[in-house]
Amino acid sequence: MKKILKNQAVQSLLSSLLCILLGLLLGYIVLLFINPAGAGEAIITVIKNFFYYPSKAAVIKYFGNTLVKTAPLLMCGLSVLFAYKVGLFNIGAAGQYVVGVGASLYLALALHMPWYVCLIAAMIAGALLGAISGLLKSYCNVNEVISCIMLNWISLYGVNMLLSLVKETTSPYTFTLSSTNPDAILPDLGMGKLFSNNPYVSIALPLAVVVTIIIWVILEKTKFGYELRATGNNKNAAKYCGMNEKRNIILTMMISGALAGLGAALLYLTGFEQWQCSQSSVPGMGFNGIAAAFLGGLNPIGTIFSSYFIQHITNGGAYVDKSMYCAQISDLISSIIIYLCGFVAFFKYFMNSAIDRREAKKAEKLARAETEEGGQK
Repeated sequence: MKKILKNQAVQSLLSSLLCILLGLLLGYIVLLFINPAGAGEAIITVIKNFFYYPSKAAVIKYFGNTLVKTAPLLMCGLSVLFAYKVGLFNIGAAGQYVVGVGASLYLALALHMPWYVCLIAAMIAGALLGAISGLLKSYCNVNEVISCIMLNWISLYGVNMLLSLVKETTSPYTFTLSSTNPDAILPDLGMGKLFSNNPYVSIALPLAVVVTIIIWVILEKTKFGYELRATGNNKNAAKYCGMNEKRNIILTMMISGALAGLGAALLYLTGFEQWQCSQSSVPGMGFNGIAAAFLGGLNPIGTIFSSYFIQHITNGGAYVDKSMYCAQISDLISSIIIYLCGFVAFFKYFMNSAIDRREAKKAEKLARAETEEGGQK
């Protein structure tokens, strides 16, 4: 049992589950303060999400909608995770996500490019934005958090101006892909039929899972991944061993940015959403990626499940009784869980400390028994 509890994967899983349970409990307490009459039903509704519908066809269809939004969140989670493994905090995933939206939609709507070109363009745009932070960090020692935050806002307003060229005349939203360039919509390969003919289900989620596995292989099974992790642990030691720490930092931020940009394309090239050119806040998808990464125990495979869970409860909030609670109640609950994600490392430390104390007591008892036995002889 001790060996199982000392396993890093088991500790990450238990810590994440504890965060989820505490988050739901605190969310329920908040609901009790707002309106105790419907608190129990509201928290159950958030957890149920698409199971709210009595029709099986509707359940399957809206399950597909949750999966559609899980794919970009997974990519943003991987973006944060990849940078964190190298000792960088990529809070700029939100901005990299935004430029991914701008590049993919502009090429799709203005230049009528096919989906795969738009997908690649989104990755390149995110990588270039990430490279700016990487270069500033490597050669000017500018903290990546500062540069990323500034670039988030520059990206937002830059993309707003760019996509204003391809927006509807009577609304602030961009043209729909279905009416402007159907070739830019991600193919579904028949997957939509599995989800009650949901038109938005595409290859996005399978592609995101494949990318996740590739990232895991790079980090854990390659020399390049080892060098990146070594640079993150101690860049001076990595430099002493002959590793190019500046190159590693720049490449890390580029790959991290490319992942966030890919996430944007995996959502907007489904036609599920249109970009609002008048929005004044950076989309939360990039910031939620931080929660997905930490709730997943900073493990690429764990991030798949944590991304789905966060998106599940976020979508579930849409079904809460609006006469009792506001529509943002699910955001409140998810934000509590996100806040608790910061304590995952603490929970793991607490578990390790408890196991070590128990082992120390047993060792002390054993030593005492041996001493007493030796004295008797």
